Amino acid sequence: MKILITGGAGFIGSAFTKLAVKRGMEVAVLDALTYAGDLERLREVEGQYVFYHADLTDREKVFNIFEDFRPEVVVHFAAESHVDRSILDPLRFVRSNVEGTLNLLDASKEFKVERFINISTDEVYGELGDDGQFTEESPLAPNSPYSVSKASADMLGRAYYRTYKLPVITLRPSNNYGPWQYPEKFIPVVILRALKDEPIPVYGNGFNVRQWLYVEDCASAVMVAIERGKVGEIYNIPGPDERRNIEVVKTILRLMGKPESLITFVKDRPGHDFRYFMSLDKVKRELDWEPKVGFEEGIKETIKWYINNLEWVKKKERELYDLWEKVYK
Repeated sequence: MKILITGGAGFIGSAFTKLAVKRGMEVAVLDALTYAGDLERLREVEGQYVFYHADLTDREKVFNIFEDFRPEVVVHFAAESHVDRSILDPLRFVRSNVEGTLNLLDASKEFKVERFINISTDEVYGELGDDGQFTEESPLAPNSPYSVSKASADMLGRAYYRTYKLPVITLRPSNNYGPWQYPEKFIPVVILRALKDEPIPVYGNGFNVRQWLYVEDCASAVMVAIERGKVGEIYNIPGPDERRNIEVVKTILRLMGKPESLITFVKDRPGHDFRYFMSLDKVKRELDWEPKVGFEEGIKETIKWYINNLEWVKKKERELYDLWEKVYK
């Protein structure tokens, strides 16, 4: 199977790229290698994939890559994905996530791919109160520039399936975490600041709720969707654990032997969604998939990885202090 993975040098994309190589697939990685992409994530499979350095908004280059590689399957991870950055620069997210997806769908249609796996997010649903859950039939009500751009990409996939019969399968994972995550995201920020005994910023009162999905579980769900997913369908990919943000922070501090006095509450993010919770029922029933790694197990592995890879982290961290100054006021 010839598989093209967009964003394959990113956090989640690289986990799937390594899995695809191990499964014996003929793999091509397309990545713009912006701040969050890094081929170092793929060093264990170096030489076992084809690499294309490209931005999805470069339509001509995207079509040239399809002409060269002729993929049978496309897995579309590539996206600007950080909500805080989307609040600071919405246009960048619309261009990358909407225009980039459109170009990829058009190329997939032109070259008649057999499966197009469109990676969306739970954030397209908007927010929930204390009770209830999102199913695949729940209406979309995104609230940030990031989630709006992802909902647009999500619906473009739907349109190309309905209008052009492009074999699209849509996956909506919950919050991912694990080794190699770019340290702008919530869990790496907590770990790295705790390591240095620095104040740990927590938005608002820390009561916002998320489902946490270990990155290797997410990669396994994508593989199952390729193998058994039904074209035209949407599948939620939720993590096994629902946790308040403040509980996540306290768990990390406990496991690291650090005091809760490091917690510093900061002004809440504009438009901050309160709670996401997706039903597992459909993907479990139809694809026989469910997450295997619980939060305690996954967070222990994640902490261990960051402690053992501080040199990589430090290179990334230098880029982030300006961003942190803007978002954690």
